[in-house]
Amino acid sequence: MAGKARFQNLSIRNKLLALVLLPLLVVLPLLGLGLLIWGDGALDRMLVAKIRSDLAVANGYFERVLGEVGASTASIADSHALHLALATPAGKDVPALLQRFKTQEKLDFINLRSPDGTLLFGPGGGAARGDRRSPAFTTVANGSGSTSVEVLGPTEQAVLDDSLRARVPVPLVGTRNAAPTARTQEDRAMVLLSTRAVRAPDGTLLGHVQAGVLLNRNLPFIDHINGIVYPDGALPFGSQGTATLFLDDVRVSTNVRLFGAEQDERAIGTRVSQAVRDTVLGAGRTWLDRAFVVNEWYVSAYEPLIDSTGRRVGMLYVGFTEAPFRWLKFAVLLTIGVLFFTVMAAAAALSLRWARAIFGPIERMAQTMQQVEQGDLGARVGVVESRDEIGQLAGHLDSLLDTIHDKTQELQDWNAELDAKVAQRTRDLEAAQGQLVRSEKLAAVGQLTASIAHEVNNPIAVIQGNLDLVRELLGADAARVRGELALVDEQIERMRLIVTQLLQFARPGEYAGYVAPVDVNRLVDDSLVLAGHLLARTHIEVRRTLRATRQPQASRSELQQVLVNLLVNAIHAMPDGGVLTLATCDRDGAQGPTVEVSVTDTGPGLGPDLLRELFKPFVTRKKDGTGLGLWISRNIVDRYGGDLQAADRNDGSAGAAFTITLPIVDVHAA
Repeated sequence: MAGKARFQNLSIRNKLLALVLLPLLVVLPLLGLGLLIWGDGALDRMLVAKIRSDLAVANGYFERVLGEVGASTASIADSHALHLALATPAGKDVPALLQRFKTQEKLDFINLRSPDGTLLFGPGGGAARGDRRSPAFTTVANGSGSTSVEVLGPTEQAVLDDSLRARVPVPLVGTRNAAPTARTQEDRAMVLLSTRAVRAPDGTLLGHVQAGVLLNRNLPFIDHINGIVYPDGALPFGSQGTATLFLDDVRVSTNVRLFGAEQDERAIGTRVSQAVRDTVLGAGRTWLDRAFVVNEWYVSAYEPLIDSTGRRVGMLYVGFTEAPFRWLKFAVLLTIGVLFFTVMAAAAALSLRWARAIFGPIERMAQTMQQVEQGDLGARVGVVESRDEIGQLAGHLDSLLDTIHDKTQELQDWNAELDAKVAQRTRDLEAAQGQLVRSEKLAAVGQLTASIAHEVNNPIAVIQGNLDLVRELLGADAARVRGELALVDEQIERMRLIVTQLLQFARPGEYAGYVAPVDVNRLVDDSLVLAGHLLARTHIEVRRTLRATRQPQASRSELQQVLVNLLVNAIHAMPDGGVLTLATCDRDGAQGPTVEVSVTDTGPGLGPDLLRELFKPFVTRKKDGTGLGLWISRNIVDRYGGDLQAADRNDGSAGAAFTITLPIVDVHAA
């Protein structure tokens, strides 16, 4: 209550300044802080999405190589040449044939085993001694074969020749944040291992072909993965991409370099941090976050590698240095902060100017009334620049004061004239006419007073009416100037009281305020209406071929956002006119029924350089563009299981073609 009373006692200047500056100094900074926090999180989510897609590419290539090893092993097992070699005495032609297959299929080793698993031909293609078994062989001895990631212990590495076994030992390097260990060397081998049965034409099991690729220190393999995931120019701002294969938590093949080492000395033998190990190898979850890699922070993705028994034996890693993106994030957030404070300062200056236009005239009116009360009948508010209700009120107040001044002056002149007449008659009828003189004087005063009352009451009524109109138009905002308006009411009432007192003196006897099926044809028509104001300013011919009958399940407003974005881009691509072609149709493919919506223009086209970067964020060739429209549009379409593709026209004409493909989901079958 005390605070409310203090606020009511403030001048209108201080009240308006408080009402103007409070939102600017409190609300706007809070909004800016919220935007900074959101922007920080949005950039982090964008980096996580990037590293997730990178891991998917790396994993896809890894699975493809694993499949190629399996396919090569199967082709060897089924080859006619192998069956002929097995038919020679003691299989004398088998070693040379296996050596040729190893070179031809780019495998690190090929072994031939008997039906019971005994190793017949081992390292180097020569005959092997002993009855050692592959760690994965026992799981497929009764089947046709398998392909998987396997770990070979020291006693199981007889399947490798001397040059391969020399690559296996990896001395452990002390690594920051790694889990404690007493080991000094990793002497196990990680291989891509495939086993396939060799059968005679009648189905008799003749043996097993076992082939694979050693991953320990396999630098060409890991460099190829890194080249696929992070080709030259794929990462902006100087960020460096890396890829690694882990055996357990030890880097056995990587292109990460050691801190302070020679450029070509790789961080083989360093270990992953304990937090990543517990998440990926311990809990079996994929790591998508920042992580400290050897000597620097990286945006990292780790995925467990599973052997044929389901054990987590290692990890596949891709990542890129975080520092360039961190500086980018700081620059973006700083820019947002500067923009917000600039806007806040400009808004404060503008708001103060508007506030001054309100309290300035009211202060001048209050000061004028005080001067009049003190006897300065010539005081006036003066010219007010604003033409709103307050400006009109100031004008009416000056008119009222002018009227009062004129009538008062007229009354004084009339009084002087009456005094002269009375003095003249007094001299003539001093004794007999004294009472008559007083009566005439009173009558004249009454007449003048009634005239003044009539002339003054009309401006008072106009002022009161406009004051009531001010309250009605301001509504709840009238509370801000309640005290000043009350002051005007008091002064009006005071003028009425003055007039009433004059009339009482002259005439004493008279006083006693969701997802659903979408008709893509209608969506195209509605989107054209939304883009109509842009088309109206161009010489673009619109052609429509709407043949789709299917209706995809999606949010109509989001699809319309995508389509309008494509229309606006096409219109901007044809500033001098052209042909805008819109088409819809039904499609049936390997993925099931779909519906397509295409937007084609006759502009300059996209070109191979822009096509490679088109759907990445912040890529644009418009001066006032943000480069986010197509990126957001593709994300919207992807969310509904669809696809958004761009290409240059293939009909010999210049221009670009964008195609939206949306699946048709049978909700009843689901």
